[in-house]
Amino acid sequence: MSLCPCGSEKEYADCCQPLIQGERLAKTAEELLRSRYSAHVKHDVDYILQTVLPDQAYRHDRKAIDEWSRNTSWKRLEIKQIKDGGENDIGAIIEFSAFFMLEGLEKEHHEVALFRKIDGKWYFDDGETKLEPIVNENKRVKPNDPCPCGSGKKHKKCCGR
Repeated sequence: MSLCPCGSEKEYADCCQPLIQGERLAKTAEELLRSRYSAHVKHDVDYILQTVLPDQAYRHDRKAIDEWSRNTSWKRLEIKQIKDGGENDIGAIIEFSAFFMLEGLEKEHHEVALFRKIDGKWYFDDGETKLEPIVNENKRVKPNDPCPCGSGKKHKKCCGR
């Protein structure tokens, strides 16, 4: 047996696997979020797409999701804040971070996600990615360093012109 990738400390077979395999529905928005993360780890694009709100499905590219899932070494899921999303709710907002390695670099996908429950089934509705500005703490800024203004651009392409 193996632990579930979602970080619940439960066995995968007792946590996200029954949701991903369609044996049962997520009871809460958090459970859906965790199972969607596990589906990325397990490369189950069908489940990821099936749990998107139907009127938002057109915004999701199967090929891009599959490539991201397969080319990424998933490290952990960290749930930062949950507003609503219980068994008796119809909506939720969850702030989370998914940590992963891509092309040899550790990265963080930080998002505030919206979830909706329709006819007893939770769906991912939409999300807003939160980007943290890269700030250089050094006093002397070199041309190829991140710009101290926090734009994320190289200094020579931003304020250093």
